Amino acid sequence: PYVPPASLENVSDAPPAPSHRSRQKPKPDSPSFYTSRASYYDHLYQLETALERSRRALSTLELLPLPAFARASLPAAHHLWRNRQSLAAMFSGALTTARYRRMISVLADLEECARIASAAGYPPLAEGIQSVLALFERQDKANVLSRTVRKHIPLDRYGRSYTVGKRKESAARVWMIPVHEPAAPAPAHTVVTTAAGPTPSSGGADLLVPAVDDAFAPSPAASPHVPVTTTTILVNNVPLNKFFATPTDRERVVRPLKLAGVLGAFNVFAIVRGGGTTGQAGAIAHGIAKGIVAHVPEVDSVLRAAKLMKRDPRMVERKKPGLAKARKRYAWVKR
Repeated sequence: PYVPPASLENVSDAPPAPSHRSRQKPKPDSPSFYTSRASYYDHLYQLETALERSRRALSTLELLPLPAFARASLPAAHHLWRNRQSLAAMFSGALTTARYRRMISVLADLEECARIASAAGYPPLAEGIQSVLALFERQDKANVLSRTVRKHIPLDRYGRSYTVGKRKESAARVWMIPVHEPAAPAPAHTVVTTAAGPTPSSGGADLLVPAVDDAFAPSPAASPHVPVTTTTILVNNVPLNKFFATPTDRERVVRPLKLAGVLGAFNVFAIVRGGGTTGQAGAIAHGIAKGIVAHVPEVDSVLRAAKLMKRDPRMVERKKPGLAKARKRYAWVKR
C-alpha cells in the first residue's frame, strides 16, 4: 500500500498562516508620517488650518478683505517669536532657514487676524488666536519689549532739557532751552481832558492822542524793524564757530536742527570731553537730536530715519602689529 511522507501525517485542518505580503498595515496617525520632518509638517498643517478658520470667521463678520487704509490704521504688532534653535527643539529635529521663514510667515498672518478681530471689537476671536500664538512666542517677551520702550526726557522748571550724546571716545552734555522773543511794548497814549471833563469823541470814548509830538516821531523808513535772533550755541563756553574751526564739524552739529526745522528756535549749551573734533561734533549732534525730541516729539520719526537718535557705534580700528596702521602695509620691494 501507499505510505505518505512523514511531513503529511499530522496536518491539521486550520487555514494557512498569512504571508508578510498579505498582512494589513496599520494606518499612520499623521498624514505626514512618511515625510522627513513629520513633526514640523504637523505643526505647519495645524497653523494653516487655524489661519484658514480665522480668515473664514473674519469674512463672515465682513472684516475681510480689509482696505489698505484700514489695514494701515491697525495697532502696531508686538510679537517676538522663538528663534530657530528653540523651534527645532520643539519639532525634535533640525530646522532649515526656509522652513523657519515659512513658519514665521504663517504666524505673522495669524497675528494680523488677531489684531483685526481685537480692533473690530471681537475679543473672543482675538483671544482664541492669541492662545495659539503664545505657544510660539518667547518666554521672556515682556522683559525684552520693556527694554525697547523709549524713555521720556523731562523738562525742568525753566523749560530746559538735559541730554547726553556720545560718539567714539567723546561724551557731551547738552542743555537746550527755547528762545523766548521779547514782547513788543505797547504804545504810550495820553488822555486829553478839559475843564469840562474828557472831550467826547464820535464813538463816545475818551480821545487818545500820542504822548510824543508827531513832528518829532521817527518815520518808519528811518528806523526799519530788524529782527535780531538771540539763538546761541556755546560749546565749553565758547561760540560754535570758534570752537570748531572746520565747517564740516559745524555742519554736523547744526544738522539735527535743520532736519527738524527748528534752526534758531533753541539756545544750546554743551560741555564736551574726550576724543577729537570729529567725535566731539558727533557727540553734540547726538545730544541735540535727543533734546529736540524732548521739546518737539513730532519730529522723532524724522530724526530717527536720519539715524541721529541712535549712537553711532563705529570706532577707529586698532593698529595691527607688522602694519603701518590698522590695514595699511609697509612698502615691499622684492629686490
